[in-house]
Amino acid sequence: MAAEAAARAGAGLVSVATRSEHVPAFISRCPELMVNAVDDASTLAPLLNKATTIVIGPGLGQTDWSLNCLQTTLDNQTGKQQSFVIDADALNLLSKNKVNLPVSKQFILTPHPGEASRLLGCSCDEVKTDREDACLKLQQKYGGISLLKGAATLIASEESGRVMLESCSHGNPGMGSGGMGDILSGVLGGLLAQGFSLADSTRLGVCIHSLSADLAAAETGERGLMATDLLPYIHKLVNNG
Repeated sequence: MAAEAAARAGAGLVSVATRSEHVPAFISRCPELMVNAVDDASTLAPLLNKATTIVIGPGLGQTDWSLNCLQTTLDNQTGKQQSFVIDADALNLLSKNKVNLPVSKQFILTPHPGEASRLLGCSCDEVKTDREDACLKLQQKYGGISLLKGAATLIASEESGRVMLESCSHGNPGMGSGGMGDILSGVLGGLLAQGFSLADSTRLGVCIHSLSADLAAAETGERGLMATDLLPYIHKLVNNG
């Protein structure tokens, strides 16, 4: 879903690195994706060296293979101008202090409240009670841009030495279904791949994602809204629709 969303957002050539047994499923779902079998993290380098933007976490898991792939990906950034979207199980591995983030700070962290609580070492209730404070603490702790998902998604970033906190007014309860976060990560990656800055990609990505959900819900209703229902609306919005 993340890969297809990146393509729909205008990324151009989108490559996927996954275990060999998953390759047929990717190709049958979306033949436009360049799907690469990676059963050992050591084979990732050629793919990473060609990438301008990397989205990592959706479907990653938390196995030794997952950890090796994540650390190899982050380590490979040294000396390059790559931007990262770090989501899902990549965040869970980060919360366990098992990986080191790029020193460039060219990344967007995209946790939901549960992932945010693990990253901050607090309870999920604490995050939900004061989401603004939690989002700011994430940015202060890890750097880059922190995007805390949920009703009125929050974005914490630092520009010119000033920390900013912004929120999105779009979105609806139908977005509580599975896979919505994967779609968001893909949209963010697609915008980064087109040369938008880290901050602008985050702002635009959140708005495109949530507005797409609003457009889909307006047509078919919030109940039963699925993540992939957003794809045609994302395609429309990025073309000034």
